[in-house]
Amino acid sequence: MRIRPTAFRGADATAVSRLVRTYLLQTESEKREHGIAASASPRTLPARYRREVDDPALAYADCAVMIAEVGDRPVGVAVIRMGEGESEIKRLWTDPSVRGRGVGRALLDAALDTAAHRVRLSVWHWRAAAIGLYRSRGFVAVASWDDRDGVICMVRPADTLPLR
Repeated sequence: MRIRPTAFRGADATAVSRLVRTYLLQTESEKREHGIAASASPRTLPARYRREVDDPALAYADCAVMIAEVGDRPVGVAVIRMGEGESEIKRLWTDPSVRGRGVGRALLDAALDTAAHRVRLSVWHWRAAAIGLYRSRGFVAVASWDDRDGVICMVRPADTLPLR
């Protein structure tokens, strides 16, 4: 497994687009399962997500984006919006076929190394494995900044020591 920054050219742009699209479609499906407003069709993304899929380089211009590869196959993505004093993990996704092999943990660790200060994220309440991973890396639940039903907001303080 290898984690690396994306170049947003050629195969990298295609891989980020594919991985983010798969993540967003699964999220929309899970929202429907949990009774949360979602896109009407299982194959259609809401308009607010189109730019992330159609032009990830533009959508993530203010972000660091990491790709996880197993062999030569892109299997995960992390999108970190960099900020002064605080960064936010906007997307963290691994292909279900590689889950349980440490890919998500490696992506999260790379994101935390990139951010190098206080980091925040939001996660759907039904994603217990992800929540467990975040807690294992020092994240704690905090008052929500997100008004969507079913979202848990978490923060990893800047003074949290590296856990690896």
